[in-house]
Formats: sequence, structure tokens, C-alpha cells
Amino acid sequence: MDVIYSINGPVVKVADTRTFAMQEMVYVGNKRLIGEVIRVESDFTTIQVYEGTTGLKPGEPVEATGAPMSATLAPGIITNIFDGIERPLRRLSEMSGAFIADGAAVDSVDTELEYRVYMNVSVGDHVSAGDIYCTCPETPVVEHRCMVPPLSKGGEVIWVAKNGDYKVTDTVVKIKDAQGRVEELSLMQKWPIRTPRPCKRRLPIDRPLVTGQRIVDTILPIAKGGTAAIPGGFGTGKTMTQHQLAKWCDADIIVYIGCGERGNEMTQVLEEFSELIDPRTQKPLTDRTVLIANTSNMPVAAREASIYTGITLAEYYRDMGYHIAIMADSTSRWAEALREISGRLEEMPAEEGFPAYLPSRISEFYERAGYVETLNGKEGSVTIIGAVSPQGADFSEPVTQNTKRFVRCFWALDKSLAYARHYPAINWNTSYSEYAEDLGAYYRAKVSDDFMEVRQEISNILVEENTLMEIVKLMGTDVLPDDQKLLIETARIVRVGFLQQNAYHKDDTYVPLEKQYLMMKMILSFYEKAKDALAEGFSASQILELGWAEKIIKIKYDIPNDKPEMFRDYELEMRADFEKLTGGADQ
Repeated sequence: MDVIYSINGPVVKVADTRTFAMQEMVYVGNKRLIGEVIRVESDFTTIQVYEGTTGLKPGEPVEATGAPMSATLAPGIITNIFDGIERPLRRLSEMSGAFIADGAAVDSVDTELEYRVYMNVSVGDHVSAGDIYCTCPETPVVEHRCMVPPLSKGGEVIWVAKNGDYKVTDTVVKIKDAQGRVEELSLMQKWPIRTPRPCKRRLPIDRPLVTGQRIVDTILPIAKGGTAAIPGGFGTGKTMTQHQLAKWCDADIIVYIGCGERGNEMTQVLEEFSELIDPRTQKPLTDRTVLIANTSNMPVAAREASIYTGITLAEYYRDMGYHIAIMADSTSRWAEALREISGRLEEMPAEEGFPAYLPSRISEFYERAGYVETLNGKEGSVTIIGAVSPQGADFSEPVTQNTKRFVRCFWALDKSLAYARHYPAINWNTSYSEYAEDLGAYYRAKVSDDFMEVRQEISNILVEENTLMEIVKLMGTDVLPDDQKLLIETARIVRVGFLQQNAYHKDDTYVPLEKQYLMMKMILSFYEKAKDALAEGFSASQILELGWAEKIIKIKYDIPNDKPEMFRDYELEMRADFEKLTGGADQ
């Protein structure tokens, strides 16, 4: 029997054994704590334990399972809240109270609950890996599609259960492969969390993840199947931004990973999501949400696993043909868990003490995003939006810099914007999106032929303002000529009236693409008319006295989302006011 030789926090060693394989899941100690083999040497096998090791002693047994660390995939995942190794926290709290007892063994999904199952195959059909053989309503808005496991050889269906109520462990289909082996399929399967699930092929990324947040959708868009990072110092609104994206983005399912964050933040997620009515389905948002909570006081090794658990659940629903958005909050805490375990393993530290393999781990995670054709011919996607928490808001630290290498969308949060109550506090000068051109065809087809040109003009105004502000800081605005004063005022309209958004206003918390486009057109129309008036000899102060700068800023509140025709009335009124100004001077 293999026994514990040494214990160093979550790292346990077993001496002189040939029993264990790399990345095998094991049970450690008399409490049967869940662990994973992370190093195999001739004299020692090293295991990281995903639960608290308090009270563990050398000499206690270590038991092999013969299988890698895997996620249970079955109906009952949606609406649930799991810890980092996919144990349901509600069931754990019933067993052991507010604090999870070490060694608490509980199934990931309820094996006693019955689901109404509808069969998709008949005896004599041939099925292969990824094919859907039955469906059941998991929640009022998500249909669970049970698929032949990706590594199955498939074969001929030789027995099918009748439509009816079944538990997740009940066999509902039997198939026979070419060698005559019979495989029994239930509603449940397992998949190793560190192995990406296969797909038929990756598809080009060409459609946006619409979030209703203007700075994201228009200036810094993210695509379905894309990757984005939200770096920011303490108090800049990373979690709030992710909450807003999770509530309003047009993904079918949200996977929210609270990785090393404060417990009260996860509580806020639970309360907000359960109270919020999904605008697409008019049902609670939790009906299409999975929460993985590994708070800052939970075992550090499970924090490292929580990221992989979340992405595996997302890939499973992607394979059914759904579009998934993952909110990982925060990947910095995950990297800190890597650093702590690496330190206990006495590995050679790299920059700021992080392990040398930090870049490869970050890339492994973000590379599991993508827009794909699944094994069953459907289209699905996984979009990853990861928050990064650099200490002291220093974006040159290793986690931020390495994340920047592997994501194509970088939404840098700015402390000064957050303190000025400008939300989302994304700094348009230091952020970027590489998806804009890829999405151009979609915007032209779905919104307007000139959407990309209008977006570019708005971006140019912000860039020019940034250049002028260097002069303003030194000498003040009085020294600027009228055309530059006008540009700075127009940029203020863009910043306050367009980029700043009010999450508590019914029309401003989510803004459809059409209204975003019309708002930009209105700003540019004002700018063009103002420049024409300047050319005719009017001063910037005379133009601003018309009051249209403030009117356009308030458009986000004054024009409801469902009344875009009001923009036409505003345009006519503004044209009349400018004609009155220039015409009155002519007389």
C-alpha cells in the first residue's frame, strides 16, 4: 500500500512507488482528499491536493483511481454553483454547513433526479462520436443534448429506451462497434479537464459578441469565439464590467469562474443573476448560467483547477451547438496559485517568482476559445473574457504581459476614469481590439454600409483629442484656435455621451447596435455642421451656445432604444438651428 511520505501545504509526496501515472487523480489520506499527480520521479511521486491538508499525517494511505482529473458532464450543470473541482456547493453546505469539510464526497450532479428524455435515434441507426442520441430540457431555456463521447468509435444502435423519465446514470442507448463490442450510453459522460475537447474544424471568426456596451461593441469589439483581457488595478471595475457583459452579451450560456476572488463578490453574482430577468427569454438569468466559485479562502490548488473545470464545461455545451461566454475573474489569482505550488515544489522561479511555464499555461487556457464546427456538424463557440489584477496597476508585470501575447482584445481599465465615475472605465487610448476588421462585413450587412467608416471617424476624434490634451495641460484651452476647441468639445461629447454608460438606467444599461450607430452619426453630423459654421466665420463659443453639445450627450437617456425614428427629428431640429445661426448672420 502506498502511503504519504511528506506534506508541504497542498503538496504531498509518496516515496518509492511505481503505482501512479502523470496527471492521475488520487485519493489522499484517511479522509480521501482529492488530489492529482503532478510529478513522477524514480524515488518520489508528487501530488497536489485540492482540499485542505490540515490534520493529514505521514503514513496515511494514498489510493490510485486509474483515471485523470475529470469533469462530470450531464444534465444538472446549468443553474448550479460548483467549487474548483466541480463539487456542488449547495449540496456540500447541506452536508457540512457554511465551511466545506475536507474529504466531503458528493456527486457533481444529482443522480437521483429524473429528467424527461426524448430519443433522437432508432434501432439500426449508425452513430459516431459527437452525434446527439437524446435530448432533455435541462432548464426552461436550455435543451441538454446528450452526445456520443468524442473518443467513442461509434457503431450501430442495437437498443434504445423509450421516451420517458430517466436518471443521469440510466442507460438509454446501446451501440455495437465493428468489432462487436457493446457500448452503453447514459445521460452522463466524463472528460479530463486539462485536455481540450475535439471538434471537426475551427471556423473563421467573423461575427461579434454583442454586449450592448458601446465602447465594446463599437470601438473595441470582441468576436464570438474570441479572447479578451480586462486588466485593471484595485477598484477600477473589473468585476463590475464582467457582470455587465455576462448579463447582456448574446451568448447562449454564461460560465462565470470566480477564481480566488472575495466571497462577497461571488455572493453578489448569485444574488444579482437570480434577480435579473434575461431580456432574451424573460426568465431568470441563472437559467443559462454556471457558476464556479473558488474564493480566496478556499484551497489554493483547487483555484488552479477551477479554470480548467470551467473551460471543460464550456466546451461540452459548445459541442451541443451553443455559444458560450466565459468570465474568468481573475486569472492573476490563478497565476498566484501556480506560483505558490511551484514554490513548494522548489522549482526555479522566473520573473517575479512566477514559474517559467506561466506563458504556456496562459496560452493553453486562451487557446481553448474558438468558433468551431462540432463533431455533429453544428456551429458553436467559446469566448473567453479574463480579468487580470496587476499589483499596483502595473501592466508591465508578467501575468498582464503574457496575457497580452495570447489575447486579441485588450480592455485596459483606468483608475482615473473609475474615480471620475466614468464606467466602463476602459481607457480607449491604451486599449485595442484586433477583431474590428474581421467583423467589418457583419457590421456592414447587419447595421449599415458605412458603420466601419463612422466608427473610424469617432476613433480618430479621440486620437486627435489625446494629442491636443498634451498642449492643453501645458498652456490651457485659451491658446487653441477655434477648430481645435471644437474638436475637444466634440471629443467630450463622444466620451461623456457615447463611451460613458449608466448600468442603472433602463435604456442605457444595454444599447442595441442600431442605436449605437445612430448616436455616432448624430455626433459626426454635429461636428460637420459646426465645422461648416466655423468656415463661415462663426466662433466656437457661438456654435456651442446653440446647446446641441449637451442635447447630444443626453440622447442616450432621451431617445428610448425602441424609437430610433426620433433621431431623424433631432437631426432636422439641429439642421434648422444651424441654418438659423448662419442664415441670421447673412441677413
